[in-house]
Amino acid sequence: MPVVVATEAPGDERGALLAYLEAQRGGIRRALHGLTDEQARAKPTASAFSLAGILKHVAVGERGALRMMRGEPFDFQDQAGEWEDSLSVREDETVEPLLESYARAARETEEAVAALPSLDETFEAPRVPWDEGGRRSWRWGLLHLIEETARHAGHADIIRETIDGKGAFDLVFETGAMPEPDWSSAG
Repeated sequence: MPVVVATEAPGDERGALLAYLEAQRGGIRRALHGLTDEQARAKPTASAFSLAGILKHVAVGERGALRMMRGEPFDFQDQAGEWEDSLSVREDETVEPLLESYARAARETEEAVAALPSLDETFEAPRVPWDEGGRRSWRWGLLHLIEETARHAGHADIIRETIDGKGAFDLVFETGAMPEPDWSSAG
């Protein structure tokens, strides 16, 4: 729990889900705070991920999830190639444009969710090697997106801490995402 997620208005399930998704996105963005592009490309752990690679990957993943939920055509080979490419950051790809790409993906998701009559609306998830596919609700799609983003936010925390010792809470307070509590008043 690096940040406190504001309580939604009663009955605002969309608002609650989008707030939790944004909290996880924020963790990924904060993991890059204050780093050079070289540090963002570093792979200091056993993982094949770099922080810039995670950023690129989650933007591609969110866009892919949104295409799926919108019922756009799906070709497994094309999608697999896009996922594979998202794990590598080219020399000409820098953090700022990757952050902008992720912000656009977030806006697209939020606009699509806001336009829905209900989270009970469904889409057909394609069959893939790890899932049989089938009818899914947009609620399921958002929960899956939160799960995937949270998983990568955790990866980002570990990679960042390995780079310079800054943990998630350090970055939350440093970026002003949340004020540092008065620890002396803790009971």
